[in-house]
Amino acid sequence: MKRVFDIVFSALLILLLAPILFITAALVALKLGRPVIFSQVRPGLHGKPFKMFKFRSMTDGKDEHGELLSDEQRLTPFGAKLRATSLDELPELFNILKGDMSFVGPRPLLMQYLPLYNERQSKRHNVRPGLTGWAQINGRNDMSWQDKFEHDVWYVENQSLALDIKIMYQTLGKVIKSEGVVAEGQATTKFFEGNDK
Repeated sequence: MKRVFDIVFSALLILLLAPILFITAALVALKLGRPVIFSQVRPGLHGKPFKMFKFRSMTDGKDEHGELLSDEQRLTPFGAKLRATSLDELPELFNILKGDMSFVGPRPLLMQYLPLYNERQSKRHNVRPGLTGWAQINGRNDMSWQDKFEHDVWYVENQSLALDIKIMYQTLGKVIKSEGVVAEGQATTKFFEGNDK
């Protein structure tokens, strides 16, 4: 039932939001350059890798040694606005249509985090990762990693259609208010370094 909903609703949104997708892509190309799509391998259902798509929100600025500048230096005001409005997430609709993701589930994080999870935290991969999730409506990125993972596991253990509808409804409010986009004092999300850090 959930997969049918994901297919139908993602296809419908891709069609309805096509003008916004094209306009956003054009603005990204103009202000940040090409490619307009940022792709990165993330762990999906049962940790299986997949390539996640987003609109790029940072430049490719490098220092005198050819190394990429910090996220804070590469994140432009335009890129920050994309993240605050969640427009950068729109290409993930194609991930949902493909079956890599669902509308609701734990957010897909980095592959390098997989060996750092404890047994309970690993349960977050027992479902498809989501465009939004229980952690996102309860603080988004403005919470500790441990709290975020606990919210993810709680969702896995209590998922239902009614809960998914509640999460999607409350997500709209979070996006409109731009709440919890990043942790306080951080330009982007702080890296997870393990449970003993």
